[in-house]
Amino acid sequence: MPEINHVDAKSGDVVLLVGTMKGAFLLSSNQERKDWTVGGPYFPGRAIYALIHDQRNNRNRVWAAVNSPHWGSYLSMSENLGRDWTEPEAYNIKFPEGSDTELKQIWQIEEGHADDANTLFCGVEPAALFRSDNAGESWSLVNGLFNHPHRTQWQPGGGGLCLHTILPDPSNKQRMHIAISTGGVYRTDDGGETWNARNVGVRAQFLPPDQHYPEFGQCVHKIVSHPSNPSRLFLQNHWGLYRSDDGADSWTDIANSVPSDFGFALEIDPNDPNSVFIIPLESDEFRCTPEAKLRVYRTSNAGQSWEPLTNGLPQENAFETILRDGMSADSLKPTGLYFGTRNGKLFGSNDAGESWQAIAEGLPPIVCVKTSVMK
Repeated sequence: MPEINHVDAKSGDVVLLVGTMKGAFLLSSNQERKDWTVGGPYFPGRAIYALIHDQRNNRNRVWAAVNSPHWGSYLSMSENLGRDWTEPEAYNIKFPEGSDTELKQIWQIEEGHADDANTLFCGVEPAALFRSDNAGESWSLVNGLFNHPHRTQWQPGGGGLCLHTILPDPSNKQRMHIAISTGGVYRTDDGGETWNARNVGVRAQFLPPDQHYPEFGQCVHKIVSHPSNPSRLFLQNHWGLYRSDDGADSWTDIANSVPSDFGFALEIDPNDPNSVFIIPLESDEFRCTPEAKLRVYRTSNAGQSWEPLTNGLPQENAFETILRDGMSADSLKPTGLYFGTRNGKLFGSNDAGESWQAIAEGLPPIVCVKTSVMK
């Protein structure tokens, strides 16, 4: 095994956390975000579907969801940007005995409300939500969702029956949205005790025409919102692009002037609640960029119109696939935007998508990109 490189980062620097099918990588740059140092691979040979950098309470803690043929799916933690990692048995997530359910995959790690600096959530397969209130030392199953009467009717999507998106409401500690493939969007308004399907207006294209708009069962690929307006959400569906202005009580189609309304990646600009980015794919059968052109589409008016951002991106023979967690934005000004492809290419923009550069090429297939600005 070749020697592993590591990254250093000081206050104000940007750290990219990149999960691939063959390990995790950490990259760092200063606020100009032009030159990058690459660290890793960590957990070489193992799929890393979720990463997060927790800096609350003065922590410097990177969490990784590791998929091991021996240990299964487990959480590992580093407090020095990847130089050391905890052992598999330290932070394992398990379904309770007697639940007749076994963990297959950890798909998402998310911080809790700002007032709950020790709270973390994990979304897993088969679809369920786990919560920790002691900064990841122990985890408990959110029974309100696990015992939902719809659960036995949820069906696996192409990637499995996964709870892949966790969206706490920063203005309301009791409210959270989650997304399940293929269960749809669910919301709790009482801290997880009860959950209600919130899919009115979202199409389930794969069902017969007279069943296109069921209460639940949609294959939602991603949902995002902005902290300044958490009742407005954006949704990338398995066919369909939507916005809600009422906390997901109803959804409106906003797929205007995009080459395809099929895709996975969806991100909102941390500095502009009306700016959202997507990367369309051709179709569910041909999950590559339309016309073999790598284009990020941006709306600056909350979905009324979309424009392609292509400067610095290949526009010929670019048969690329970007997955649901493959795009992420940093909070610096101007906004930094980053995405990775299944062909192992990592692109970045330091001007909110106006221009792009290739940060890394030849990585293993990228499935997860997360960002962090060092405090």
